[in-house]
Amino acid sequence: MGVITYTEEYTSPISQARLFKALVINDHIPIPKLLPQAVKSIEIIQGDGRARSITQITFAEGSQFSTVKNRIDELNEKTYSYKYTVIEGDALADKLELMVHEVQFEATAEGGSKNKMTTKYHTKGDTVIKEEEIKAGNEKVLGMYKVVEGYLLQNPDACA
Repeated sequence: MGVITYTEEYTSPISQARLFKALVINDHIPIPKLLPQAVKSIEIIQGDGRARSITQITFAEGSQFSTVKNRIDELNEKTYSYKYTVIEGDALADKLELMVHEVQFEATAEGGSKNKMTTKYHTKGDTVIKEEEIKAGNEKVLGMYKVVEGYLLQNPDACA
């Protein structure tokens, strides 16, 4: 098994607290509503939504994947950090054992946030994952973030 690490950063005019609330704490509310063509539902299937909980994302019909299950490893509302592991689902296919995602939201002087996402892909055997595949997946996640960001910009009371 090998491990491939990919890190991406982006800035947002939205504060770390609001983004964290919308994308982590309450993700099951805005994401399926704002992106029904991509995400049908996000449900907590074990636990209380905190560390050691299991969530299931069910993707919309016609999506590349049908479901994934994530284990929440760490969730810190004081430091705005979140770590979860994709433990099951067709996104892993026959190439990956698991994927570990670490997300950190930091405040900027302008009142927005700087956000860092690190993903560790734990491959099966000697599987090689192309950089283009990694970038394509991360672009989809960043696209989702941007949709939620746009909603928060238009609705200043949401996730306040």
